[in-house]
Amino acid sequence: MASWTSSEFLYEEVKPPGIHFLERFKRSGKLSFKQYQAMVFVLTFIAYIAFHATRKPNSIVKGTLSEQPTGHFKGAGKGGWAPFDGPDGTALLGQIDLAFLSVYAVGMFVAGHLGDRLDLRTFLTIGMVGTGVCTALFGVAFWANIHAFYYFLAIQTLAGWFQSIGWPCVVAVLGNWFDKKRRGVIMGIWSAHTSLGNIIGTLIATGLLKFGWGWSFVGPALLITFLGIVVYLFLPVNPVAVESERDGTEVDSTMRLGDTITESFLSSRTSTGFDRRAVGFLAAWKIPGVAPFAFCLFFTKLVSYTFLYWLPFYVSQTEIGGEHLSQETSGNLSTLFDVGGVVGGILAGYFSDQLDGRAITAGGFIYLTIPALFLYRIYGHVSMTINIILMFVAGLFVNGPYALITTAVAADLGTHKSLKGNARALATVTAIIDGTGSVGAAIGPVLTGYIAAISWDAVFYMLMTAALISGLLLTTLIIEEVKTLLYGSSEEDEVAAASTSRPPIDVLI
Repeated sequence: MASWTSSEFLYEEVKPPGIHFLERFKRSGKLSFKQYQAMVFVLTFIAYIAFHATRKPNSIVKGTLSEQPTGHFKGAGKGGWAPFDGPDGTALLGQIDLAFLSVYAVGMFVAGHLGDRLDLRTFLTIGMVGTGVCTALFGVAFWANIHAFYYFLAIQTLAGWFQSIGWPCVVAVLGNWFDKKRRGVIMGIWSAHTSLGNIIGTLIATGLLKFGWGWSFVGPALLITFLGIVVYLFLPVNPVAVESERDGTEVDSTMRLGDTITESFLSSRTSTGFDRRAVGFLAAWKIPGVAPFAFCLFFTKLVSYTFLYWLPFYVSQTEIGGEHLSQETSGNLSTLFDVGGVVGGILAGYFSDQLDGRAITAGGFIYLTIPALFLYRIYGHVSMTINIILMFVAGLFVNGPYALITTAVAADLGTHKSLKGNARALATVTAIIDGTGSVGAAIGPVLTGYIAAISWDAVFYMLMTAALISGLLLTTLIIEEVKTLLYGSSEEDEVAAASTSRPPIDVLI
């Protein structure tokens, strides 16, 4: 087994068994490069839809679990579920969220490091099936009549580890097949999986809630387990694994894992293959832009995940148009935040491509988040129509930069020119950025669990402050991009840098 600083791969790439099956139906006996791209896009898209779908039941059943008892029977959403039906119920639910997200954040760093050294297809499958098992075990407590807090805590802790495997894997695989030129738009569309996963998870959980809260977990669990098997059978990790070359003669060197596949499309695979070194954890932090975007995402994801875990509960506790909504209606209404997120992710990717400015776009969306949150808190209760509009707008600005940073930005930095084509870094960089963001994601929901008991106004002030800090962290990068837009690209600097003999970032750090 490789150490934390090892640069050796721990696997040999092989063609997925499902690809062999599909090739039997091709006259040429081989799939085209574009067909592989379509397959990768769809499989990674639905894989992460499933990951997010399994996270939604917790937020949907919060109101049911923490409902004050009204009778002796506890089960079908009548009277709460011990130990969450007491006065400290929301705090206990917040602790479970904290356990999940803390392990998720730490696990992200480990998973990213391993992702550049393991077979991504197998590793991703383990994450999906493991997540399915943990999600189902949480729901099993409904039928097994389990009320021990530490059971739920242990299940969510284990689920956090399996969930952390998903993101570095899917971003690394997608980055292997799509070039940087249109990465913002492609990944902006692709990042819709986060919001669609939230929507699908919400609809499944709320639809099954009437049969008992346990079913709200079992449904998404079966979905991700099935899709995990599909991923194992069909996902092509990179062009080398399936011996595929881009159609035509033009090859973009950015369509490689960490810019390390030196001859994977240009010529047939040689006995030496390609550079198998992987960037170390500390070396990845030194890549220009990684640290600012990572800390920016800390606060951006704090805001996003607070809505992910608490929005349905907040809606159910707030009078809208003079009346309170049911748990099911509140859950369904909250999906509009994610619909706005889909639009926000696509727009952020498009604008960042057009401007050639990831930081400018992310910063702009983040600063607009502040008035969007303020207006939603102040006027969201006036009527259902106003609530819908403001929730959509808030989702657009909150999730837009989140989607951009975790996809296109991470993929850009994972193939940064400072690596000089000598190291695999995509999964590691993705894990650093999203892992740091996940620390914020862990802090936001648990703080909300305590602050909401005092005042929801305080919660929204916390979120607006986090958004402000997030935007300020990108100031230096925004200034650099503005200078480039005004005065042109600094090609002279690049030429000068290329002429020096400075070695690439040490891959073993």
